[in-house]
Amino acid sequence: MNEMDPNEATKIEHGLLRAEFERATRIGGETADAAREVLKVLAPHMVLEEELARPPLKLLPRLARGEFTPDMERILSKTETLKAEMPRMLHEHTLIVAALRQLLQAALKERHEGYASLAQKVILHAQQEEEVFYPASILVGEFVKLKLGRD
Repeated sequence: MNEMDPNEATKIEHGLLRAEFERATRIGGETADAAREVLKVLAPHMVLEEELARPPLKLLPRLARGEFTPDMERILSKTETLKAEMPRMLHEHTLIVAALRQLLQAALKERHEGYASLAQKVILHAQQEEEVFYPASILVGEFVKLKLGRD
């Protein structure tokens, strides 16, 4: 099986999510208003994830196989920036989840079950990013620093 670039997969996933939320903005009512709010806070956050959080994950399969090359050092600027940006990213998640909860409520009220389900899935995805993806990206950088003999 070919290894898919995590950043490419993320861009595809983000594009699909944006398209779903944009569709929701066209159905009218409270659901559309709530979807607009989700997009307002989610879209810039996705860019930050694509730039910082996902690129280090591309190294995970190689590192897990015990492979290491000095050129992996190039990822350190991203992992260091991610560490510095973590409070901002977590704050953005708080805003995103609040907007998603509003969408969930509006979609349930207006009987748009598909958008309610979408909101629930993205809330869980945000939790997964906080608990797995962001820490894994940072650990990639820390491991690379250890292998390079840096503090």
